[in-house]
Amino acid sequence: MRVNRAIELLQEGQPIYYTGLNALSYEAGVEAAQTWADYLMVEMEHGLYNVPGLHQFMYGLVEGGPTRSGHRTPTVITTLPAEGTNESVMRANAWMVKQVLACGVHGILLCHAEDPGAVRAFVEAARYPFQSVGVGEGLGQGRRGNGGQGNAASIWGMTGQEYQAKADVWPLNPEGELMLGLKIENRRALENAEASAGVPGIAFAEWGPGDMGFPFGLPDAHDPPYTEEMAGAQARVKNACESANVAFLDGANPENVAQRIDEGVKILSAGEETAEIGRKHTNRAMPW
Repeated sequence: MRVNRAIELLQEGQPIYYTGLNALSYEAGVEAAQTWADYLMVEMEHGLYNVPGLHQFMYGLVEGGPTRSGHRTPTVITTLPAEGTNESVMRANAWMVKQVLACGVHGILLCHAEDPGAVRAFVEAARYPFQSVGVGEGLGQGRRGNGGQGNAASIWGMTGQEYQAKADVWPLNPEGELMLGLKIENRRALENAEASAGVPGIAFAEWGPGDMGFPFGLPDAHDPPYTEEMAGAQARVKNACESANVAFLDGANPENVAQRIDEGVKILSAGEETAEIGRKHTNRAMPW
């Protein structure tokens, strides 16, 4: 059994389903430990950058666990206030990556991932310097420092040394337990979709229709039906993911979840009813 059940499911060829949350406290973590979702998305792009709350939330998950699938906690992925505007911006904000990983989360989703240089800096910020897979082949040496592993290791239920060995990016490192994702959600990001999705160390990407609509002059374009330009953006990001062999994230509902899965969507923003239908469609074995 892996630490990160979202990775475990993707390796089995199963799509995964997530739900978002904003409340961060120990009590909220205890309550969320038995979630129906395969992973929890902690939104800190527009919400508070609340590291103390995240710290307590992760300990609450441990207290409320294990999950029905037998994992110590559900997978937790966070967004950040920092954006992937360019390499310099990402380097200057790498401290956010280090702080949330030290809380014991299992992944990060980089918003407005516009530039492949920023994406490389993002991946390097999440890796320890001794993790060598991919270094010199599209990536520089990792930049995550010593000192934050103790707390994260206690969340994962292991020693600091064990944590450091496992806290690497999947699927670049098949033994890694961290998932890094991209929001390719504006026209500048779209122009670099293929290069950004192809940066080693990225596990998934999405096209962020709510934000993607803004530069097309569409202030409320989150949900289908989409205009021709929006549908083109969606297809380009999906194709970029497929070319880079990373998972594509998109929305689904009870009426279209089976179709979306058959089309190749691997990560679904969905409610509990939608997830139930999707899991039956793919003959899911892991409990939820």
